[in-house]
Amino acid sequence: MRYYPILVDLQGKKVVVVGGGTVAQRKIETLLAHGAVVFVIARELNAALTRHVETGAIRLAGQEFKEEDLNDAFMVIAATDDPLLNRLVGKQAKKKGLLINAVDQPSDCNFIVPSILRRGDLLIAVSTSGKSPAMAKRIREELEEKFGDEYEAFLNLMGWVRKEILSQGRAQDENSRKFHELVNSLILGAIAREDWAEVASILNGIVQTHLSPEEVKRHCGRLE
Repeated sequence: MRYYPILVDLQGKKVVVVGGGTVAQRKIETLLAHGAVVFVIARELNAALTRHVETGAIRLAGQEFKEEDLNDAFMVIAATDDPLLNRLVGKQAKKKGLLINAVDQPSDCNFIVPSILRRGDLLIAVSTSGKSPAMAKRIREELEEKFGDEYEAFLNLMGWVRKEILSQGRAQDENSRKFHELVNSLILGAIAREDWAEVASILNGIVQTHLSPEEVKRHCGRLE
């Protein structure tokens, strides 16, 4: 199967997770980090998920899965150790036209979850279309060595720079040239070395601003 890659906004969306073990926990904690409102259905919860329920981070919707548990849901995750239950959850979710991922059961899914590398607003997703999650993980780990924390700081800076360049009222072609010049400059290396004076010098030369090293550091999100 050829999967269409897509990034989904889960902020405030209801996501139902069936399962209460370690796999469900990993899924739930990732969902929470992306703003989902998580409802969990499980006969037993592990200690971490129990704490999440007690603090109100997630909501316990019951012990036994029922079709009505999917009402108003945006996404469903079946993460139990019972393949038949996961298949039932998948069938009911598909019937309602919902996004469904049944862990390690691709035929019961209509989407799969890639291995993810995040550096702030930089998101790199690696997928083998379900054929080898272990290989996807290996590739992600190799990418982690190449893409360090400087990419997060760089994108923080570029968020400010983009607004600054566009506010200068220049032609689109000139703006595009500046954006590409910044990306191909030595700024990333200077950020990695925390050489804020060098970052400021390169940036000011390209964008024609007069930022101090401290101001650049602040725009990179590196001020303590």
